[in-house]
This record gives sequence, structure tokens and C-alpha cells, in this order.
Amino acid sequence: MTTPAPSNAPVFAGSGSDVSRRLDGLTSAVTAARGRIDDEILAPAEMLSERATERLTLSGQHTIVALAGATGSGKSSLFNSLTDLELAGVGVRRPTTSWALACAWGPDGAQGLLEWMGIPARHQVSRMSMLDRSAEDTKLDGLVLLDLPDHDSTEVSHHVEMDRLVTHADLLVWVLDPQKYADAAIHDRYIRPMASYSDVTLVVLNQIDRIPFEQRDRALADVRRILADEGLPDVPVIGVSATRGDGVDDLKRELAARIRAKSSAKARLTSDIAAAAAVIEQVGGSAEAPGISEAARRSLDDALVDSAGVPQIVEAIESSTRRRAALATGWPVLRWLGRGGDESSDELALGGDLSPASLARAIAPEAARVQRAGAELAVRDLAEHVSSGLERPWRDAVRDAANPRDRDVVDELDAAVRAASVDVARPAPWWRVVKVVQLVAVVAAVLALVWLVVQGVASLTSIDLPDLGSVGPVPTAAVVLVVALLGGPLLAVGSGAAARAGARRKAQRADEALRSAIGSTASERVVAPVEAELDRYATYRSGIADALS
Repeated sequence: MTTPAPSNAPVFAGSGSDVSRRLDGLTSAVTAARGRIDDEILAPAEMLSERATERLTLSGQHTIVALAGATGSGKSSLFNSLTDLELAGVGVRRPTTSWALACAWGPDGAQGLLEWMGIPARHQVSRMSMLDRSAEDTKLDGLVLLDLPDHDSTEVSHHVEMDRLVTHADLLVWVLDPQKYADAAIHDRYIRPMASYSDVTLVVLNQIDRIPFEQRDRALADVRRILADEGLPDVPVIGVSATRGDGVDDLKRELAARIRAKSSAKARLTSDIAAAAAVIEQVGGSAEAPGISEAARRSLDDALVDSAGVPQIVEAIESSTRRRAALATGWPVLRWLGRGGDESSDELALGGDLSPASLARAIAPEAARVQRAGAELAVRDLAEHVSSGLERPWRDAVRDAANPRDRDVVDELDAAVRAASVDVARPAPWWRVVKVVQLVAVVAAVLALVWLVVQGVASLTSIDLPDLGSVGPVPTAAVVLVVALLGGPLLAVGSGAAARAGARRKAQRADEALRSAIGSTASERVVAPVEAELDRYATYRSGIADALS
């Protein structure tokens, strides 16, 4: 025999791409679901994927047909009748029924299939060398026919071999005994569980010659009724007598039609893939994920901003800036007459530390920098929203992605607040100018007052003082005193208005910086992992859809 065809291009001509697409879909779904769905559920699909991939790369010129039946059903006789050879049951070729017997019509590529199925070389025979006198519509070129061990054998090895090869066959032909065609053993163990494989199933009622002619139609109808009750209403049922040849040509024509259409291998793989995908879908589901909407993202950001105490921090920054501006630009006399001191942050017990983290600690010390409960609730709400409608494995995966056990999102939010670039402590340059002017005004007022007092005392004595001149009738010293006493407070009032506006701007910049820092952390540590998990689910869902389509 020759080596198998290396390319899968001709394997399923016409619709091979559809089978490949389904298989690719199942493979991608299994890959995406790994770690989310139990390995025990994914394992059969992984094995199928490997087996189907191997089948796709082997000869597409052959269709694997397996004859399965109970002891005494005439399965081996039917095998001999189809091959026109006396092969089944010959001791030289088949020393034990624990191995299947295979006959291949047209050997090109068949050896690869037989080796793939694990059929020993001594249990293989080629039909190519034999003279085939069959009519055109009964020629079986491209057939690989398997005579499986009896399913009701008492030998465990027989059951194992049959169960193994049933999964490899492109077309299953169940051979029933006319006296035991309703036997529960084959129906309960094989036919009924494989109802989804009706497209690749044939039923042969063998030894029909043992049924009186007038009762044959009734017997065939009864078999069809039983199959319909088991979920296989469209499975063809053919009456055959392997020993006399009745109906054998009808069976050959059915097999030949399927071989020419090369539909059995495609249908079997399609059924296998769909069945495996359906099992996974029962656990993982296939509902559409809501995704992270703009509204959900805004809600998360707003909740985290509130949990981090940003509004309070911003308010404290504005208040602190106003106080520090007032101390720097206010009328010094009023400050000296007040409670004294020059620390603007005394009320918050901050000392000289005006960082956002210090403000957060001072405003909400019981929250340990970030209100943990609020932040965790916001993250949990987002995970619940985006996983709504998903099955438990994917809901749990989304929740774990949003708040993994090995990473504390709350601590990372706190770190973002501490690291935010917010220039709170630096005074505005004009504060220093105003402060100097105010100090000059105070000094000028004091000197002018002293000069006026000295000048008054001198007028009562003979002491002569320099004449500083006057502004109109008013002495210059008096003018300086009035200007200093009136100008300082007026400058303080104007500076206060400017300071309030500056404090609002600084608070606004701080608000934007803190929100940006928290938003970036939320994107990196919450949103991005959740979106990655949703992308993984989308890959899984798309794969399941392809496998089932």
C-alpha cells in the first residue's frame, strides 16, 4: 500500500473548509475556556480536536464504514458479502475477535487511515487486487470497511476495541438480528446515546430471509418506529440477507452514494464537533456579554474618586490655598492682632505636609487613605454588570480579573493618590510681591507715624527738624501714613479676591490630576483585565458558535 496523501486539500472537497472552520472554532473555544471550565469537561473536546485534525490530514478518498452488531446478527457474513471475499472468521487472518478486520477498496491513502485506527497489518486486506464485477452504482471504490468485535461479547477487550473504533468511523452501520432487533443492550448503550449522529448512521436488519415475506415490511416499519422513539427518525433501515444476497445491492448502493458524495466523513466530524461543543456550551454558556459601557466606566471612576476622598481633598486644597494666600498677602497688622502663627494647615494638623496623601489622611483617617469598602464595592459592581447573563465559570473569571487575590486594587488606588502630581504647597509668585509691598506699607506707616509724633514734639520745643514738604496743605508724612493705612487693607482685600480665584483654579487642577491618576489606575488594574477576560469569552463564544453552526 502507498503512503497517505499529505495534504488535506482534497479531503473534503467542496465543504472541507466548513469542517475545518468548525474544528478551528472548537479548538479556539477549548483554548479560551482552559482555566475557566473544568479540564474534565474540556478533555473530550481536546481529544476530538486532535483526532479530527489527524483525520483531516489523511486520505479524503476513503470513507470509513464500521459494521457493528451483536453476536449472531450475521455481521461477519455481511462483511464477507460486501467484500465478495471469505475474510471474516478465518482463523489465519483473525485469530481473535478482539481486533477488527478491515478491507479497503482502492489502497491509495488507506494505509494511513488503517494505521491511524490501529488496525494490525495482518487484519488488513486490499480489495483493489480483486476483480470487481459490480454495477457502477454499487462500486465501493474508496470504502474502508471494518468488521467490529461483537458489542455483547463477555470479553472486556472486545468492548474496549469496539468503543474505540466507533469514534473513528465516518459511517456507522448497526447490524440487527430479526429476532433481537429491539435488544436493549445495543439501543441503550450505543444507538440511543448517539441520536445526534443520525446523519452518519445506517441500520441493517440482517437475516431478513428468516422473516416470512409478508411480514418483512412490518418488521422494517417496527425497527423504524423504535429508532424514531430514540430520536433517529430519518435513519435509513435496509433489509438484508447476507447469505442469500437479498438487499445487499441496496446496501451497496447506499454506501456507494455516500462514498461518492464524500459526505459521511464530513457529517461524522461535524456531528462529533457539534456534540463536543454542546457539552461545553452547557457549562460555559454562549450568551452575549454586556461589555463595559461608557456609563459603567463613568460609574466606576466616580465611585473610586469618591472612595478616595477626592472631593474632600480638593476642597481642603482650595481652603488651604486661600488661608495661605491670606497669610501671605493680608494686612500684617490684622494678622498680628489675630491669633498669630503662620501655619496655614494647623486646622488639619498637617504641619508643613500638604501632599494629597496627607490631606486624605487628615480628612478621613478612619478610611486608611482610601475608603476600602466603597472601592471594593465599585469594582464588584462593575464585574457584576459586565458578567450579567454569563454562566458561573465566566462570571467567576470576570470577578477574579476585576479584583485578583494576589493584588490589592485599593492599595494601588491609594498609591495613585499619593503619587499624583498636585502642586499644593508652592505659593503663587505674586504672593511674595504683595507680601513685600504690605511689609513696606507697614514700615512706611510706622515711620510716618513716628515722624509725625516727633514733629509734634519738636514744635513744642526749639528743636529744628528737616522739612519733608507737603502735599498741598497736608504734610508728606501724614499723606504717607494715610496711604499706608488705607492702601494696605485695600490691597489685602484685592489680593483676597485674587487668592480665592487662584485657589479655585488650583483646586480644579488638583481635581483633574487626582481623577486622571485614579482613572489610569482603574484602567490598568480593573478595566483592562476585565476587558481581556471579556475578549477571551468572546473568542470562546465565537468558537462555540462556529462549532455548532
